[in-house]
Amino acid sequence: MNESSAATRMGLAVVAISTALVVTALAVVPFLNPVWVSFEQGRTGVTALTGWSAPEVRTATDAILHDLIVGPPDFVVTVSRFEVLTDAERAHMRDVRGVFAGFFAVGTLAIAVLLGSFWLSGKGRQGWTRRHAWRGVRLGAAGLVLGTVAAGVVALVAFDAAFEVFHRLFFTSGTYRFDPATSKLVQLFPDAFWSETAVAVGALIVVLAGATAWIAGRRGRATAVAGSAAGGSATGAATRRISEPEPVK
Repeated sequence: MNESSAATRMGLAVVAISTALVVTALAVVPFLNPVWVSFEQGRTGVTALTGWSAPEVRTATDAILHDLIVGPPDFVVTVSRFEVLTDAERAHMRDVRGVFAGFFAVGTLAIAVLLGSFWLSGKGRQGWTRRHAWRGVRLGAAGLVLGTVAAGVVALVAFDAAFEVFHRLFFTSGTYRFDPATSKLVQLFPDAFWSETAVAVGALIVVLAGATAWIAGRRGRATAVAGSAAGGSATGAATRRISEPEPVK
């Protein structure tokens, strides 16, 4: 498979996209846990916003996270017999759960694609080599670093606009805007919570993607050197066989 062939370019693109998806999914997972959420809620003054005690905030948040991650996605949450979420907020959280489920399903498929790519490279199918596979990983990881940094700059300059664009892409208009003065969902997860979490996720993506690009680059070079050495040995052996005179019979 020639480096410039359409099949190679397509293979590199598929591996690169799959790498970016897997790294992003791995970076998101650590933030879907009560430890981070509680820490960030403390930083953003959620108890003052809700008027609840810390244990009450924890009770409501844990119930929402449970329904989001484990399910079933009822989102019927009560604190001191107070129903936390409205019907519209529960519907929005079910939409959020659907987005997460779709994202992680795509991430799982991306893992399968990467495993298949390296399996094919070991078999040498259609000229697809291990060097191609590592090159695709490096391109995807490096591209993810650049894309994340660019998105981070945009978010720092205009977070509200970026937040709105993100919601318009994944949610129906009019289903995700709630009044911060009355909405417990917004008070539990205020804008400051999301902006700081986005920064933390972006930083982890850059670290993971940068490390992946570095490892893939080293592995790709090592594979190329090993291939060249093996090719040189085979060529030398063939040359020796040709140059050796036939034994006299």
